[in-house]
Amino acid sequence: MKKIANRLKYYLLLATFVCITLITINNESLEGNANEEVIEEGTQSTEYSGDASIEVNGNKPTFTEDEIVDDSYEEYGDLDELGRCTVAYACVGKDLMPTEKRGSIEAVKPTGWEQKKYPGIIDSNPPYLYNRCHLIGYQLTGENDNKKNLVTGTRYMNMDGMLRYENSVTSYVKETGNHVMYRVTPDFKGDNLVCNGVNIEALSVEDGGEGICFNVYCYNVQPGVKIHYSDGTSELDRDYQANLDWTYIANKYSKKFHDPECELVADMKTNNLKFLSGTREEVIAQGYEPCTECNP
Repeated sequence: MKKIANRLKYYLLLATFVCITLITINNESLEGNANEEVIEEGTQSTEYSGDASIEVNGNKPTFTEDEIVDDSYEEYGDLDELGRCTVAYACVGKDLMPTEKRGSIEAVKPTGWEQKKYPGIIDSNPPYLYNRCHLIGYQLTGENDNKKNLVTGTRYMNMDGMLRYENSVTSYVKETGNHVMYRVTPDFKGDNLVCNGVNIEALSVEDGGEGICFNVYCYNVQPGVKIHYSDGTSELDRDYQANLDWTYIANKYSKKFHDPECELVADMKTNNLKFLSGTREEVIAQGYEPCTECNP
C-alpha cells in the first residue's frame, strides 16, 4: 500500500510540475507576442510611408492640466551633450507674434548641417536639401536665430510637413485672440546628429481644443535622397531615381549630359538644367555629348 501511495504522490507532483511549466511557457509566449506588437507599432509610427506627416495618439495632444495656461510664454530646452536641440514649449498668443520680417539665420549651423544641392529633386532655387528649421515657427513666437530652436531639416519636412500646422495656429490666434499650447520635440535616434522627424502638439486653450487640436509627427526625409542621419551627409536614392521618367541631367547651353550623381551637376544653375530620358545612344542622337568626368 505504501508503494502505491508513494507512486500516486509521485505522479501528482509530476502532473503539477508539467502544468506549471506549460502555464509559464504560455505566459512567456503571450508576453513575447505583446512586446512584438508594441515594437511593430512603434516602428510603424515613425517609418516614412509616403505622407509628409502622420497623426500620433489619435491626433490628441498630451498636455497635462497643469501645463495648460492662458498666459503667453515660450521656453526652449537646453542643447544636449551633442549640441542637439531638445524640446520647445510655448503658449502662443498674439503678443508673442513678430511685427517685423525675420532676420538672417545663416550664422547658425545646427548639428548635422551638411548642405548639398539636388537639382531636379528639390523644388527650390538653389535646390538645397536642408533648411534651418525652427521647432516653433518664427511666425508664432518671433524667435529668429535661437540655436535652441533650430534643427537641420529637409525642405520637404519644413514646407510639406511643418508649415501647414504652423499656419493653422497662426491663423487661429490672429482671428480669435485666443491662446494655443504648442510643443515641438525633435526625434533623434541614438547619437545621430540629424533628427528623424519632429513631434508637434497643439491645443487651443480658451475653447478647450475646439479650434486647434492635433498631435502629429513630421518626417525629416526628402523623396529622392538618402540621408545619413548620423552625420547629415546624403546621396541620391538610386531606387527612387529608377522610377522617374528621366535618366540623365544635361546643360541646355553646353549640350553636355551627366549622370545624376556627377559632381558637376551640383554646380550648374537651375535654369540651365534639362532632364533627359532614354538610353545613352538616344540622348547622343538628340545632339548631346557625354560628360568627360562622369562618362554617363
